[in-house]
Amino acid sequence: QVQLVESGGGLVQPGGSLRLSCAASGIIFSINDMGWYRQAPGKQRELVATITSGGSTNYADSVKGRFTISRDNAKNTMYLQMNSLKPEDTAVYYCNADVRRRAWLSSTDYWGQGTQVTVSS
Repeated sequence: QVQLVESGGGLVQPGGSLRLSCAASGIIFSINDMGWYRQAPGKQRELVATITSGGSTNYADSVKGRFTISRDNAKNTMYLQMNSLKPEDTAVYYCNADVRRRAWLSSTDYWGQGTQVTVSS
């Protein structure tokens, strides 16, 4: 089994910063794409940012220039540095990873349990 555990969420004032982490553990041969998604109350889950195993990144227009996604392949960990936070960034943030558990197996999508980010004065 593979587990994704997010950390780093919390309450922050508008204009502040937070850094989220997502650590993957379990039987892991390799991790392909990883990503951050978020879901605000009453809204659908949406893409925030993705990163390939080679480090190529993609961002939602709403977070470009404010958020930075990164990963440490040696530690099977992904990060999201969030700067200049706005109240509309308030949501539960979920980690996603496309994981291959064995070389001979196809990859499977895994999700973390989510971490709450609240931006409010």
